[in-house]
Amino acid sequence: MTQASSDQPMASETDLPASGPVQEVGEIFDVTRFGDYTQLTVVAPGVARAFQPGQFVAVAVGGSQTSMLLRRSFALYGVKPGSEFAGTIQFVVAVHGPGTGWLAAQRIGARLDLVGPLGVPFPIPREAVPAVLVGGGYGTAPLLPLAERLIALGSEVEMIVGASRAHRLFGELQAKRLIGKVTVTTDDGSAGQLGQVTDPLPSAIERLGAEIVYACGPMGMLAAVGEVARAHAIPAQVAVEEAMACGIGVCMTCVLPVRGGDGVSRFVRSCVEGPVFEAGRVRWADVGTLPADLHGADGMGVAR
Repeated sequence: MTQASSDQPMASETDLPASGPVQEVGEIFDVTRFGDYTQLTVVAPGVARAFQPGQFVAVAVGGSQTSMLLRRSFALYGVKPGSEFAGTIQFVVAVHGPGTGWLAAQRIGARLDLVGPLGVPFPIPREAVPAVLVGGGYGTAPLLPLAERLIALGSEVEMIVGASRAHRLFGELQAKRLIGKVTVTTDDGSAGQLGQVTDPLPSAIERLGAEIVYACGPMGMLAAVGEVARAHAIPAQVAVEEAMACGIGVCMTCVLPVRGGDGVSRFVRSCVEGPVFEAGRVRWADVGTLPADLHGADGMGVAR
């Protein structure tokens, strides 16, 4: 099969808003638990105003006296820029350590230091094209506003939502209300179909005549989704779940090896050049390593 290319017209670049990211203090408007996750709704009109699907927010954690200096990054969804909700954003917290634990324990009325929206959004087609969206765990969250955009264009959309177990699913009910055509999978069979999101993906692509796949979730899942898309000769745009300690490209903790349009592989920053990438350009097998053929590897002490 041929390698899918981002030059295809169904994956044209999104027109970015004129305003960029802002730093603001937002007040928590609502806290809702979904299985293993905590959903926070925060009044943040500056962040909401410039949001595009696929972008994220960087949140300071621990309070004013904390020793936790690094922000935590979360994909945005449920953004309401209008005055009806005073400019609110939503994001989902999964507890992985002290920082996310502190954030998940916050209550209505607490104030958060936010920077956003950050990152490269999903490329949106300029005209209606059939699309399959694939979310793993809380990776479903940024796909919901993307689905709204695609449907508004007149695109036919299906979604596959998966997780290791039922309590790790997120957004399946919202997706069903929005899209209708939703397949749920769990690795242990505790909800939906037994299996992984890539199991029903080929049939969904073929049934819909999909021209593009969008995905967000764990790195292994994104690699597998990219392979399925490649086998069907269509592009896959994926939002990676990398740890982004600063969110603005300074700390270099979120770098990935990615092949450029010139065929040369380079480290790129997920928070600035991503988090959305064409799946076929990411060197999934080399994530977390320093490949010897990477541009600049000589200067990093890697022998060729």
